[in-house]
Amino acid sequence: MAVRAVRGAVQLERDEAGHMDEQVGALLTAVLERNALAADDLISIWFTATPDLHSDFPAAAARKLGIVDVPLICAQELDVEGAMPRVVRILAHVESDRPRAGISHVYLGAAAALRKDIAQ
Repeated sequence: MAVRAVRGAVQLERDEAGHMDEQVGALLTAVLERNALAADDLISIWFTATPDLHSDFPAAAARKLGIVDVPLICAQELDVEGAMPRVVRILAHVESDRPRAGISHVYLGAAAALRKDIAQ
């Protein structure tokens, strides 16, 4: 079994904790489903949020999905002028039999514009 990295992002419509839980939960669910992963396959997840998001920790959504024994960390994204607002990004480290080219990176909604080269 190899260690793989999976990227993803979602743009929130507003900075509200419930909305963040919903959208980050949808992102994590899509990452797991599209890569045929279970919570036991997760090694760790890095979350970043743009500086305009401060209603909650994105990792809280993972805990609400039942991802409770996986190391999670949150950080603030760089404050770059002109960057897409209200974005949560993830970098998940997973155990998978898929080749690197077989990993599905997930960019939901408007966030697909962030990485047109790898968004699926």
